[in-house]
Amino acid sequence: MELKKSPDGGWGWVIVFVSFLTQFLCYGSPLAVGVLYIEWLDAFGEGKGKTAWVGSLASGVGLLASPVCSLCVSSFGARPVTIFSGFLVAGGLMLSSFAPNIYFLFLSYGIIVGLGCGLLYTATVTITCQYFDSRRGLALGLISTGSSVGLFIYAALQRLLIEFYGLDGCLLIVGALALNILACGSLMRPLQVSRSPLPEKTAVENVPERYSIYKEAEKSVDENMSILEKSCISEDKCKNTVVTGDWRQEGPLQKHPTTMAHTKEAETYKKKVVEQTYFCKQLAKRKWQVYRNYCGETMALFKNKVFSALFIAILLFDIGGFPPSLLMEDVARSSNVKEEDFIMPLISIIGIMTTVGKLLLGILADFKWINTLYLYVATLLIMGLALCAIPFAKSYVMLAILSAILGFLTGNWSIFPYVTTKTVGIEKLAHAYGILMFFAGLGNSLGPPIVGWFYDWTQTYDTAFYFSGFCVLLGGFILLLASLPPWDTCNKQLPKPTPTVYLYKVASNV
Repeated sequence: MELKKSPDGGWGWVIVFVSFLTQFLCYGSPLAVGVLYIEWLDAFGEGKGKTAWVGSLASGVGLLASPVCSLCVSSFGARPVTIFSGFLVAGGLMLSSFAPNIYFLFLSYGIIVGLGCGLLYTATVTITCQYFDSRRGLALGLISTGSSVGLFIYAALQRLLIEFYGLDGCLLIVGALALNILACGSLMRPLQVSRSPLPEKTAVENVPERYSIYKEAEKSVDENMSILEKSCISEDKCKNTVVTGDWRQEGPLQKHPTTMAHTKEAETYKKKVVEQTYFCKQLAKRKWQVYRNYCGETMALFKNKVFSALFIAILLFDIGGFPPSLLMEDVARSSNVKEEDFIMPLISIIGIMTTVGKLLLGILADFKWINTLYLYVATLLIMGLALCAIPFAKSYVMLAILSAILGFLTGNWSIFPYVTTKTVGIEKLAHAYGILMFFAGLGNSLGPPIVGWFYDWTQTYDTAFYFSGFCVLLGGFILLLASLPPWDTCNKQLPKPTPTVYLYKVASNV
């Protein structure tokens, strides 16, 4: 099916608006989960490491399941997936208000809400790319700020709702707000199919009809089994007549026309089975070859030193860089910062500065004289230093400044596709980006629990944030060393796999 040409406007701007709202509504609570994290610590009395799993799963599950999310959107379309995911997010949030223990939250908030967010992210990005071509970068930049604005607003909103209605009431109201995703999904009108002639069949589809489709009426399994049984009976009768010497009187053409008809039917059925079996074997061989090609392309990617360093860097960045957005509120409480000193929630500062960082870093990446790979490395190194400085911040002002720096540098997500393209080339972007997002989800899932376990072990966040800063610095230095000019592969294209030609033949003799 061929879609109509991207309109680059028109209804596409409605798609951008509803995609922005969708990301705002679905990511607002999971990204501002630090406000809920403190309440869950008090409500369930579990350790910080175990409680941190709730927020880390909500952020990591969607990235870990990105291949499944892409398959769902490709199979069913963006509108049905968005509506279904709206039920997932809203239902997961509402179920979390009835959680009797922390393990229930792992399922309701961590997995259900996280999977819904992953599906919604894939759906919004996919339909936006379909509606925009020349303005695709602008459109994607606009919808990506929805999650950051959601973090900024939901941090204050959830704090206010908890104050008036308690933790359970807050989750119920936030879940009810998420139901607006259904209205947004209903406006995601898919592009109409173009009226151009259908494309020519591929090598596998362009197989003569006799190889897979037969002119005779299809018979059920019972009918085919009956044919085979009758064939066996007729063969036994023929053998008996030969043994007794009565073959002249019992000739099949003279005495048993029905038996001969069944024998002919059986031979036709056997021929069908053989032909279809051979064709299925050819399809299986083709699928196996596609799988081998995929594995070969993956190995070729990891032979690229910069790509290997990039996957290590993104894993370490998410292990060390994600915990502040989840734990910063608890860090302030552990530093004995009074609530009266809070002019604005620290998570809200992270959210608004992430929006600014995405926009400014994206603009910088468009300048030809700026190397986006080195720009990304610079954000990692500065973030590592900022994380190491958190233990020295003992006042609200210092924590707010560090939160602003960390939020701005977290905006490097907007230039990550540019970095990936520079590393592997546009032809391998989709394949490479999927692998990197899987490792990003793994880092998101592991980072907060590790930091929480450090606190449970040492009863202070100092060692935890030294560890986080070390992880991000290590990833930045590895990527910097790999991207030095002797190893720069931006102009080297990976060898393209030789196309495999498949010949389909059918056995003429059964």
